[in-house]
Amino acid sequence: MLAVPDMAAPSAGLRQRRPGRDRAPDGAPGAAPAASPDSPGPGVGAAASPLSPGTFWLTRIVLLRSIALLYFVAFLVAFHQNKQLIGEKGLLPYKLYLQDVKKYFKGKVGLDALSYAPTLIWFLDWSDMDSTLDCLALAGLAVAAFVLLTGCANMVLMSLLWLLYLSLVNVGQIWYSFGWESQLLETGFLGIFLCPLWTLSRLPQRSPPSRIVIWAFRWLIFRIMLGAGLIKIRGDRCWRELTCMDYHYETQPVPNPISYFMHHSPWWFHRFETLVNHFIELLVPFFLLLGRRMCILHGLLQMLFQVLLIISGNLSFLNWLTMVPSIACFDDASLGLLFGSRLRERVARMQLPGPEGERLSLGSCVRRVLNISLGLLIIYLSIPVVLNLLNSRQVMNTSFNPLRIVNTYGAFGSITKERTEVILQGTASLDPNDPTAVWEEFEFKCKPGDLRRRPCLISPYHYRLDWLMWFAAFQTYEQNEWIIHLAGKLLAQEEETLSLLATNPFAGRDPPRWIRGEHFKYKFSQPGGKHASDGKWWIRKRIGPYFPPVNLQGLRKFFKDRNWPYPVRD
Repeated sequence: MLAVPDMAAPSAGLRQRRPGRDRAPDGAPGAAPAASPDSPGPGVGAAASPLSPGTFWLTRIVLLRSIALLYFVAFLVAFHQNKQLIGEKGLLPYKLYLQDVKKYFKGKVGLDALSYAPTLIWFLDWSDMDSTLDCLALAGLAVAAFVLLTGCANMVLMSLLWLLYLSLVNVGQIWYSFGWESQLLETGFLGIFLCPLWTLSRLPQRSPPSRIVIWAFRWLIFRIMLGAGLIKIRGDRCWRELTCMDYHYETQPVPNPISYFMHHSPWWFHRFETLVNHFIELLVPFFLLLGRRMCILHGLLQMLFQVLLIISGNLSFLNWLTMVPSIACFDDASLGLLFGSRLRERVARMQLPGPEGERLSLGSCVRRVLNISLGLLIIYLSIPVVLNLLNSRQVMNTSFNPLRIVNTYGAFGSITKERTEVILQGTASLDPNDPTAVWEEFEFKCKPGDLRRRPCLISPYHYRLDWLMWFAAFQTYEQNEWIIHLAGKLLAQEEETLSLLATNPFAGRDPPRWIRGEHFKYKFSQPGGKHASDGKWWIRKRIGPYFPPVNLQGLRKFFKDRNWPYPVRD
């Protein structure tokens, strides 16, 4: 079951009220009156503090904390890995990338360059690239931690989080080329408009969450799931033949221990879960349009689906992130049980109609204008996205604007039927062609290598290098020149690069003289079989060389031609 991995007006179900009840205008403190006995639905608050459906004070708290959690994970990954990937001695230094962008636009950092790569780094000091990356990541971690722990945020803080992460994504190159980066930016951008302009409070007075923003989140989950479903039906025929799950658990980028057992499920179970996948991605999104109860059911089904995906593989924070917009399917009445009685009572009082003729504050007026502008912007930016969804040549994980505000999504439109891996090996032998040369393997943090090593369990954390090694395995090294850069750094035993690996066979010894890449086909061992009884999770067969043996001296011209710093042994 796979997933990556809201509309302009509320549904009719959200507008239903008992006869004779008037409804306060959208945005007023009393946006919903007392509910009918059967209206709250599942999860309604305790009888001492009944909450009416149709308001989203508690929904905002859950949404903001969820977005903050995902930002925290993303900035944590950035802090731990950015220096090694795009820093001064990184595999693809961002300074060289920005210099190329600047050169393309005639040496000027003007609007063209800014729109091509919008990032704060244009205006920061480039003399210490690693410190710049660390400062951006640490600032993001601090703000995300504050919102996560307190549940309080305003437009300023959420805008800062979005701008910081946008700045990293747009210099991250292939390391940040995954769909969940744009999805986090779009989700975070919507989070800005959940908040009051300045006030820091979990329940800011006179600042109810706008229905425009709530429906923007629903529109996001609708596009994510429907896009994922359509790309499958239009893509690999195994999705139509219901056989894709025969391969997915074994060939996905970074399997976990559960993947091993899921792969060996009976054939009929794989057919069943493929049908469930199609139901969740192609039919359930339309539940959003069928009233409040069906909208809540949509949220529950989507969250359960994402939990199952989290259990069955390491897909970064993708599935955690995909649960976030589904939170907008739940109103205060359905989330009441998640909060204490005191907070529920405060919300119940805030749901009461305000005094007639009460004037809106300046901040509320500004916020209302911003929310309406957001709705119009999303409608405009959704035009190419909707056309893409309707197109038989649908593309996935694409942004049609440089700020990545409204994007296309999808995942696993095609399924690889065999798993191949690139294994990096080093030797201290003077002659790499000597048949007696001993080649020792470098182990990565999470990707398969050692046949006896248990698959890792790291989601929502993410190892970017491991993920790119999966792509490199079914391409060539000429298409992934960074892998030769990686080999050069392993020859030099650079400590920062070695921190991306799990084991270094040359630790405490002389560095290797040669590094080579070997290409292998990997398969899960059979539970109870000969290999499994020997402690092997995997079995493998050599395909051939991936790249030939290289040494530091031989790579000097290769590095010079690309303006990469020549590796120096630490």
